Amino acid sequence: MGKALAEASEAARGVFARADAALGEPLSALCFEGPMEALTLTRNTQPALVTASCAALAALRERYPDLPRPAFAAGHSLGEYSALVAAGALSLEDAVRLCRLRGAAMQEAVPAGEGAMAAVMGVDAATLRELCAEAAAAAQGEVVSPANYNGPGQTVIAGHGSAVGRVGELVAQKGGKMVMLKVSAPFHCALMQPAAERLAGPLAETEMGAFAFPVVANVDGAPNVDGGRARTLLVEQVASPVQWLRTIERMAEEGVTHALEIGPGKVLAGLVKRISKQIAVHGVNDPASVERVGAFLA
Repeated sequence: MGKALAEASEAARGVFARADAALGEPLSALCFEGPMEALTLTRNTQPALVTASCAALAALRERYPDLPRPAFAAGHSLGEYSALVAAGALSLEDAVRLCRLRGAAMQEAVPAGEGAMAAVMGVDAATLRELCAEAAAAAQGEVVSPANYNGPGQTVIAGHGSAVGRVGELVAQKGGKMVMLKVSAPFHCALMQPAAERLAGPLAETEMGAFAFPVVANVDGAPNVDGGRARTLLVEQVASPVQWLRTIERMAEEGVTHALEIGPGKVLAGLVKRISKQIAVHGVNDPASVERVGAFLA
């Protein structure tokens, strides 16, 4: 992950070196060489993804020093940290240290095997919220709720495994479909509140700089340029649903027509395509895709 960019770009190499120094360990080696079992541990995955995304951004800015300033940045869940780095509000070093803590806190908030997440299709968001409430009420003390509003007709839910299973039965009765996700914990639901509380102190002590452009927050899908508010939003988003659908709708309302998905994978491009036909997305994750950015924006 990120190896080709690091080999081709001095700026990208510099990002990986800074992340290694910030954590006091060779995160770059884990990204480039694995093993996969270690890279997919949440405490490693989170700082690794932020570093790889910021390295791709550095390579992009190195290749196009006159790259136009974006109207907005946004990130899905963990990606909000990368977006804040891109906007100049958060340093890379603080981002990777916070994400190491965030990953560990989220992993430890719920005992292994107790939580679950699932993608639900074919049921509208309002109905799904009602089904989650019904499933949670069926067993006192259990939690299940929407975790990611990813797009029209697709919402991810999270909570206790048995409660998620009951939602699946109710969804089937409504003619919808539910697919269990392979995740290590039930993210973005009330079960993550202990993790949010662990993050609150370190985030309160984290310096936030001036924003070069607004970052659309996961919690409310609204642009933000206030550092104090950004800290609060990063705490809240741990146990709150990701409002990705609203995020992209807001960008479209503001007239956005082109977007760059910066970092590994192309999941967000697929989600954006389902939400808004007016926004074209180009992925930036290797040297070849960096080269194509000029033609895409032209």
